[in-house]
Amino acid sequence: MKNRDKKMSCSDCGVLNCYRREKSFPDFCLTTNISEKEIEKVNELYRNDSLVSKISHAAAEIEGTYYGKLTRVEEIIAFAKRIGAKKIGIATCIGLMNEAKIFTKILKAKGIESYSVICKVGSTDKTEVGILEELKIQKGCHEALCNPILQAKLLNKEKTDLNVIVGLCVGHDSLFIKYSKAPVTTLITKDRVLGHNPAAALYTSGFYYKRLLEEGDI
Repeated sequence: MKNRDKKMSCSDCGVLNCYRREKSFPDFCLTTNISEKEIEKVNELYRNDSLVSKISHAAAEIEGTYYGKLTRVEEIIAFAKRIGAKKIGIATCIGLMNEAKIFTKILKAKGIESYSVICKVGSTDKTEVGILEELKIQKGCHEALCNPILQAKLLNKEKTDLNVIVGLCVGHDSLFIKYSKAPVTTLITKDRVLGHNPAAALYTSGFYYKRLLEEGDI
């Protein structure tokens, strides 16, 4: 895409005036290029939709009260308690089962019930849904597909109040969120190369991972 054809967005901004309004908005700013009516329509959701209001108020309270003080694990617990969540569902990757077990122990210590569903639940071989044998990690044997839809449906059946993702694959997390009836947040974002710290690729893109900035496919 040529620069003249690009529609500018927030990642092109250098002032971030939307936060404190201490500077000036750029001409392309999304805030100033949408109508007050559209903004107010969204604000009405925060005011009048009971679930949206409860979640947004709890999130703002945690941010304002504990900014830079709590770990992600602690923030999830604080959030769960503020929205009245009694039962937390855990959708975990098989490769992070140990971390999921530790998380359940922490929840129990804080008085919160949990229910976990592993990604391989159902034990459906990948070829049963049309995935080629050659695309398996280990060919020639049973290899269960990750089943985020079944994970979501089982947690829905358990009537969880909040679901937490623990390392689901890219795309599988999207499907889980789509089919989960309860609100979803993430504890661990999987990155098999960087020890589940995907932001490290961004921090090192100027040197170790400079290939990321090279044009062309991965």
